[in-house]
Amino acid sequence: MARRLYTLCIFALLPWAVVHLLWRSRRQPEYRRHWNERFARYDKPVGADLPTIWLHAVSVGETRAAQPLVSALREAYPGHRILFTHMTPTGRATSESIFGDSVSRIYLPYDTPGAVRRFLRQNRPQFGLIMETELWPNLVAACLELSVPLLLVNARLSERSARRYARFATLTGDTLRSLSAIGAQSADDAARLEVLGAPDVTVSGNLKFDIDTPSTQLALGDKFRHRYGARASWLAASTREGEEVLILDAWRQRIAGEGALLVLVPRHPQRFADVARLARERGFRVQLRSDDAVVAAETEVLIGDSMGEMLAYYASVDLAFIGGSLLDFGSQNLIEAAACGTPILIGPSTRNFAEAAHAALACGAAQPIVDASDLVTRVNALLGDADGRARMAAAGKAFAGRHRGATAKTMELLSRAVC
Repeated sequence: MARRLYTLCIFALLPWAVVHLLWRSRRQPEYRRHWNERFARYDKPVGADLPTIWLHAVSVGETRAAQPLVSALREAYPGHRILFTHMTPTGRATSESIFGDSVSRIYLPYDTPGAVRRFLRQNRPQFGLIMETELWPNLVAACLELSVPLLLVNARLSERSARRYARFATLTGDTLRSLSAIGAQSADDAARLEVLGAPDVTVSGNLKFDIDTPSTQLALGDKFRHRYGARASWLAASTREGEEVLILDAWRQRIAGEGALLVLVPRHPQRFADVARLARERGFRVQLRSDDAVVAAETEVLIGDSMGEMLAYYASVDLAFIGGSLLDFGSQNLIEAAACGTPILIGPSTRNFAEAAHAALACGAAQPIVDASDLVTRVNALLGDADGRARMAAAGKAFAGRHRGATAKTMELLSRAVC
């Protein structure tokens, strides 16, 4: 009964979903493409006659986290097609950037019974892996009905999300119990999932620690640094709406740090132009990464208006602030910065990476900030403290190395669930 009520709500919301796509497409035209896939109407993809492994990665972070898992799957299942499903154009673009034509990719359909059955019958996956926490009750039920093993891997669940799922306890519990296996990032994530009804959750760790920093990204980082010149630089990485204004206003009022370059990279590409405008309105001399030129000595803010280059940005600067943590967005990924040996500053909102943030702060790889003014104070202090930055860099690399191993544990979980 709970799933029937849920299904009625999904059908009722479909017109709103279409309007939402049109609205988003005003600033991101990619939302107007591949609409047929959102209703499970697919052209036959290349390699569809091969046995298929299906991974669902809703957007950018989940897609990037899947890199070490994809490598392990290719080794364990040679000759299989790997099919990615996404929900956002940025996730799809990230998949194209990282994996190219070596994987297939489509949008996951809306969670109506007919659409998810068409998706499964046309693509015929031998098993599916859902990255992090995307619970679609009709999709999970259809996998169970059609005997497609489905695992939730690299799962995380914040206290806030757990409270939200608990409002629909019956539906959530039934969905979790219908999964073939669950691998959680941490013991806290596992405990919250078990309270909601998940049986026998395995703590497998965070796949993002297993991502190797490509030499091409490090080389690009060196190229960026050479373009900055000899001056100090710091990065505001994957910032969210509302954070840039606070950061720019605080940086405009700085007393120390004169001559330092702020590299500002918004999280979402549709906001690149808006953030550049915000910086110019505040009197900053602005340059764009897309100019592909040496950064002029008078440039004060470089807008990182590119996709797939975050590791290069981390490698190019003296220290980095992790966006999404200044306001209540839960933080973006700090693990990449640590692995690059970039000193980290992080704000108070860290629920999406709570365990990693706590461990990074505890070992000295990161320092906390409470607001934009505090951020600027810390930036100025660290830019003048080369020894302190070196200690943080070493702590970050050690921290990232200690937490590797999630890929092997996830593959062990898969081998037990798929037999």
